[in-house]
Amino acid sequence: MTGMNENPLDLLPEVLLAASAVLGLLLGAWLPRRRQWLVGALAGAACAGGLVAAAIAATTPVETAFGGAFALDTLSATSRIVILGATLLVLALAAPRLYADPRETEFHVLLQLSSVGALTLAGAQDLLLLAAGYLLASVPAYALAGFRKDGPGTEAALKFYVLGAFLGVLMLTGITVLLAAGRTTAYPVLRTELAGAPTGLVAAGTLALLTGVLFKAGAVPAHFWVPDAVQGSSEPVAAFLTTIPKIGALVAFYRLAVVPLADADLPWAGLVAVLSVASMTLGNLAAFFQQDVTRLLAYSTISQVGYLLLPVAVAGRTDLDQEALLYYLAGYALTNLGAFAVVCALPGARTVDDYRGLARTRPALLAALVVCLLGLVGTPPTAVFLGKLEAFSAAFDGGYAWLAVVAAVNTVASLFYYLRWIAPAFLASGPAGGPGAMSRSAAVIAYGAATGSVVLGLLGGSVLDVLGGPPAP
Repeated sequence: MTGMNENPLDLLPEVLLAASAVLGLLLGAWLPRRRQWLVGALAGAACAGGLVAAAIAATTPVETAFGGAFALDTLSATSRIVILGATLLVLALAAPRLYADPRETEFHVLLQLSSVGALTLAGAQDLLLLAAGYLLASVPAYALAGFRKDGPGTEAALKFYVLGAFLGVLMLTGITVLLAAGRTTAYPVLRTELAGAPTGLVAAGTLALLTGVLFKAGAVPAHFWVPDAVQGSSEPVAAFLTTIPKIGALVAFYRLAVVPLADADLPWAGLVAVLSVASMTLGNLAAFFQQDVTRLLAYSTISQVGYLLLPVAVAGRTDLDQEALLYYLAGYALTNLGAFAVVCALPGARTVDDYRGLARTRPALLAALVVCLLGLVGTPPTAVFLGKLEAFSAAFDGGYAWLAVVAAVNTVASLFYYLRWIAPAFLASGPAGGPGAMSRSAAVIAYGAATGSVVLGLLGGSVLDVLGGPPAP
């Protein structure tokens, strides 16, 4: 192959995180148990360094690296910033719980490796690299889901692994079929080749490929693992699983739509619209009467994926698609992590009724919870409000007005189960001792995430201006 750019600095954020994981694993083998927090500190430093490198790289012209396999454009730059920032928040949420734990090092290493997989998914411009990103994002996540080694954790990890392995094989089968149809795995060449390939072959390969992407996104029909995996995992892991892999998967889905599938003779836009409606509707209906707060958030994240699929459904049909997706992803990451931070701050409050009396005992924490939950609904001035507004506008502009109407109806319906959680907190009476002891570090993260969601919403116009731009060639 000629003309291949193999400069590792092009992938500096990914390299920093991967190197930190390897070095942390080596350090953990020698450090005493009460010194293993240094591995977490190293991971945090790698994320911070990666954020700086990603911000600098975002100012450079659009290009590709490693023979065109990895894209360096606005999609990858924004994904890097959101994923690394979200990983840093999850590390901070997990640190107090893991201090002096015998497997503290392993947790930090697994978390970093899975985040590298999400970064790879977001930047992949080749089907083989997409498959590598899928595996790297998935395998460490299976171990994280069962990290507690208790009954619910083991069940969560088993269900997560079985479905992920099956759909991963199906995804690899789809890549093989598309390779046979297009005679290449590079996105730009596939765009030309698939346009003239047999429609049935392209359709079969595309459907098989998308099952893996939908699994990582937690969208219908590959969503079955989400409620049990989230409920059975520890709260920091649940926050990770419902946020970071989804960012990489949805950006990968969008990139597939605008490059290799753009000229294929397939009704993929209609298919994505149907998946969007199914995800938001099923997630909302299933969340209505949930009592466990982590399970409620699990179904909430399925519904949020439905809204996030709106810009993907109209990819290439409007100028609003890319900026709507990226801004919504950033707002969702902050808001969802803020909600999970409140759950982490009150480890003794497992059900909706356990939050009774929170307005009296923890008013600041309740304020953060209200901002995050109403933010997930799409209440101004939070970032998700503007993200949904942009997504609805993109759907209208792309000729899918009916999809925007269905999404608006689902948004109103979702208010019910978020209010079911908030309402008991304002009741004067509650369980003895209130919702229980509070983790101050997690509470600080909840305050920061809620504030960040509002600030991002208020600065939305300026942020949206920098999220446009063409994908890598």
